[in-house]
Amino acid sequence: MSAILDTLTQEVAAEGTVVQSAVTLLNGLSQQLKDALASGDPAAIQKVIDAVDAQKQQLADAVAANTPVTPPATEPGNVTSV
Repeated sequence: MSAILDTLTQEVAAEGTVVQSAVTLLNGLSQQLKDALASGDPAAIQKVIDAVDAQKQQLADAVAANTPVTPPATEPGNVTSV
């Protein structure tokens, strides 16, 4: 299970924005939980929960690493109105 979370963490880190990172993270976790539920094995669900709990900081760091600190500056000559 931790190998799956490691792969998911790498995918999140590869994303360019916090929104994309969050979407990748939530989609991966959602699929893991669906797979665990489909197995009909409560222990499989608990393994997903335990893996997430064990790697919360790593996942948080991956999202934070892809969160822009400040928006890119816009040059006055390149602004267009909508």
